[in-house]
Amino acid sequence: MRHPGRLIRIASLSGYIELVESLGRDPHAFLARVGLNAQTFDNPEVLIPADAVRELLEITSRATGTEDFALRLADRRTFSDLGPLALVLKEEATPRQALDTLCRYLKLLNTSLITRIEDVGQSVVIREDLMPSSHHLPMRQSVELAVAVMFRILRELIGPQWQPLEVYFTHRAPASASGHRAFFGRAPKFNQEFNGLVCAAADLQISRAAGNPKAVRFAREYLDAALQSRSGGLAEACREVVLVLLPGGQCTAQQVAQHLRVDRRTLHRHLSAQGLTFSALLNEVRSELVMRHLRDSDLPLGEVASLLGFAAQSSFSHWFRASFGCSVSQWRARLATTESVPGEKDRGG
Repeated sequence: MRHPGRLIRIASLSGYIELVESLGRDPHAFLARVGLNAQTFDNPEVLIPADAVRELLEITSRATGTEDFALRLADRRTFSDLGPLALVLKEEATPRQALDTLCRYLKLLNTSLITRIEDVGQSVVIREDLMPSSHHLPMRQSVELAVAVMFRILRELIGPQWQPLEVYFTHRAPASASGHRAFFGRAPKFNQEFNGLVCAAADLQISRAAGNPKAVRFAREYLDAALQSRSGGLAEACREVVLVLLPGGQCTAQQVAQHLRVDRRTLHRHLSAQGLTFSALLNEVRSELVMRHLRDSDLPLGEVASLLGFAAQSSFSHWFRASFGCSVSQWRARLATTESVPGEKDRGG
């Protein structure tokens, strides 16, 4: 089951077929399992369901036994895979300005990805959030692909020897992190509170030479027109803001409405038109997020509760039981039983 509304460019899988073949497996079998085929790759601008990509990456990683599959895929990506956006990014005066431009047009690449840039003293924190799947699809590989692609973009903009100060992932560490160390040039930290990179602010202020202004003008006009035609609607924007605000514990309908620059009555009216309420949408996002944290990370329950916007672990535990009909420990026990049943885990194509 996949969320049909969240789309991603097929170019995100650039190099997939060749990589899987190099690992001795049949990529066409994996593609068929998620409803894709090799012909789709002929046009890099084709949009496909983000959930299909998430499922494909997880299936392929398990079947090939490569925990760093997403990093290997990112290593095959080129800057030109960004399409017209590559021209615009290269024209910006500094890497920081290029990052701001990337965030502006991000929805043209992947409607399920949220990138936030925060200035913290002499550092810049780049947070990568993925909108959770309503069907609780694993997304470890998708998260690592998003962070790895950002790393590759920054190396293109700053220089081939550039390294981040830190690399963070919310999920638990792989059995071997050697592939991660080789890719990023340093050991990532796992079981953290966010996914992303920490960079030296000075690295992002390096001046860049101008490119082709005329070509960039046309590319930007194309991107602006495309962005205007692909609005995801207020409900989807509301989900994104909820995802961002939850860890701060200040996620009310009033605050979400302010971030969306509408009043609370307008927000409720738009949600009601789609058969939603704010509380139901908030609960939906929380339910999707908690599955990811409990399945993929080893974070203490107190930290999970905080990331979901609960002030106390007891409030989180009460909400979890009301939502899922069992305690967290019972849920984890059921998950362990399911994963130990032969045939439950994917055996590949």
